[in-house]
Amino acid sequence: MTSAHQVKILDVHHVTPFFTPPEFATELSLPLTFFDIMWLKLQPVGYIFFYKLTESTPAFFNSVILPKLKHSLSHTLIHFLPLAGNITWPPQATTPIILYTPNDAIQLTVAESNADFDHLSGNDIREAMKSHLYLPELPVTDAKATAMTMQITLFPNQGFCIGMSSHHSILDGTSYSMFIKAWSYISTLSDKEKQQYPTLLPELTPVLDRTGIQDPAGFEKRFLNAWLGVKVPGQDPSCSRSLKLLPVITPQSSLVRAVVEVSREQINKLRERVRTQFRKIHKEDPNETKLVHMSSFVLLYAYVVICIVKSKGLEKNRKVVLGFLADCRARLDPPIHDKYFGNCLYSFAVDTEAEALLEENGFAWAVERLSDTIRNLEKGVLDGVKEALATYNKTARPGAALLFGVAGSTHYDVYGTDLGWGRPEKVEITSIDQTAAISMTKCKHGSGVEFALVLEKNEMEKFMSLFVDGVL
Repeated sequence: MTSAHQVKILDVHHVTPFFTPPEFATELSLPLTFFDIMWLKLQPVGYIFFYKLTESTPAFFNSVILPKLKHSLSHTLIHFLPLAGNITWPPQATTPIILYTPNDAIQLTVAESNADFDHLSGNDIREAMKSHLYLPELPVTDAKATAMTMQITLFPNQGFCIGMSSHHSILDGTSYSMFIKAWSYISTLSDKEKQQYPTLLPELTPVLDRTGIQDPAGFEKRFLNAWLGVKVPGQDPSCSRSLKLLPVITPQSSLVRAVVEVSREQINKLRERVRTQFRKIHKEDPNETKLVHMSSFVLLYAYVVICIVKSKGLEKNRKVVLGFLADCRARLDPPIHDKYFGNCLYSFAVDTEAEALLEENGFAWAVERLSDTIRNLEKGVLDGVKEALATYNKTARPGAALLFGVAGSTHYDVYGTDLGWGRPEKVEITSIDQTAAISMTKCKHGSGVEFALVLEKNEMEKFMSLFVDGVL
């Protein structure tokens, strides 16, 4: 059976925040900050959580699993109203807003699949486009953009998965992680506890107040003007404030996805390899090594990029950009609440050429450059952003450079998301095949890191060989 016939849509529900009585629901309006506007027309972020459950018969799924998930989601949304709302741009507003009105809901699609659950939720190399069958579309028009949609797909007697598509202008990875953990927490409450207004633990309670986000440099206007100049196919020519997203990049059939688990011991081996290279680079000043930020993220990102560059066989003079996102909550002046809900990320990058990465000590060089960039964030996270934007606009032109990015974080414990049937078998950031990013998260097993990437099949085979040789 072809993949097009593997998923059957059974029903569509609308899950509203659980207000009792419903008249208690009130409208909520939040302005988009410049951190949100950065992502205004980019494609949605897609996550899929796979839960293995061999007793998941259609009868058990419809009578127990689905009702419980809907009920706990409804209670969770009381605290996360923006996720049930939409992005709009009222005529009188200078910027788009997030608007929740009573009876707004998350659209939840229910489906069934006869695909091999173990194959989809495993670490084996597989076609990248297969995952998109388990992600719902995110409706967006010129006038309104949906915040989040979900799809729960049953694999009879194998398990189920929950696919989530969310508008990136609504929330970043930190806020996403908080929402998922809150949903997991409420799922553990008894029915009696859920009958009342369920309170969340302090560390799971979102802060919606946005007055702490200051914009003295005028980034909001700069980003909005940039997006207004982008004409999206299908956009209404008479709509000067269209919210339509950039076109979807359909993954080529030759693209494959792979997941790699890296143990703490293997990360330590990479760290020792960098130290050995540093001793060669800094013979005259060995203390330079002590200043280098050799976190799991830096080590793994640098090494993965080098292996990809080698697998692609890039020309030595090809421009390469190692981009990454930094959480600005604690780095702003003054800092904002660490439970701030929304976007508070900014993009930073290391620009280089393939030749520097391919040299004998290229691994240590890349680690040092990433380390310097991260260390400079502490001096002023938004210093030099205007200059960085000008540089990015040049490197982002098609064919100008090979752009890398990172989705997720080595700090996100997504595998702790127990919604009542144990920890997930696999958590996938599906949307990396749209952005050519590398996804990272805490490892399901032990204290290591899990990363995923999407490449052409022949490139993936070379990559896996190079990567494994370097960590064994």
